Amino acid sequence: MRREYTRPRAAARPPPYGGRTPRPAAPHPDDRDYPALRAPGAPDLEVLDARLTGCRACPRLVAWREEVGRVRRAAYRDETYWARPVPGFGPADASLAVIGLAPAAHGGNRTGRLFTGDPTSDFLFAALHAAHLAALPYSHSRDDGQRLYGTRLVSPVHCVPPDNRPTPAERDTCRPWMARELDLLGPTLRAAVVLGGFGWQALMPVLTAAGYVLPRPRPAFGHGAHARIEGPDGPLDLLGCYHPSPRNTSTGRLTLQMATDVFRRAARLAGSAR
Repeated sequence: MRREYTRPRAAARPPPYGGRTPRPAAPHPDDRDYPALRAPGAPDLEVLDARLTGCRACPRLVAWREEVGRVRRAAYRDETYWARPVPGFGPADASLAVIGLAPAAHGGNRTGRLFTGDPTSDFLFAALHAAHLAALPYSHSRDDGQRLYGTRLVSPVHCVPPDNRPTPAERDTCRPWMARELDLLGPTLRAAVVLGGFGWQALMPVLTAAGYVLPRPRPAFGHGAHARIEGPDGPLDLLGCYHPSPRNTSTGRLTLQMATDVFRRAARLAGSAR
């Protein structure tokens, strides 16, 4: 009987790198997909903020923030500008989020804290303090002793854009940072005040992707607008407030009393009123 030939089995090759399977290379901060790859896996806000501050995914914003930090305004010529992405500010168990476009060229981009060191921040923190959500009625620097009570500041874009106008692509590239930040706040988050139409529009796809059920038609932005939406961690109350930019505050479109009233209402809805 003819015996069939059986090819001998090749010996298994040992895995490279000392017997360990190599890990995929970490995304480089210059990569456009750096936020999308690094934000979702952040286990807490401290790690998220550390990853965010190293991001260089948007070349135009990187060039502008660093140019502002080099040239500097005359009043701050002796200061070292932060000139990096600015992380959120506030406790990790906040029940209220304040979401608005920031930072400013010589505000957050200089100080390294959202809404800090410029006229917009003076107005915003005066209103937060009046609503008993902030320890001080101002925010001048990262070491001024400011604290927020049950409230966290969140921005849809973390680098200062030229003319304070990020492009749609820059907004979308930065979106994973805000999405993960709100996701980590989710178990305690009960309300959000959105400053301005840009923040309102940037927030909607984040909420949809996170499993919130938005009414149809979608809620429209307006000062004092209020919508309650259902989400995976319970209902979330959204409130609109004009952005506290000098353009709005110097013309009287937004007064301190108007902003304070919105924050007081939000604090009651969030259960963080003091």
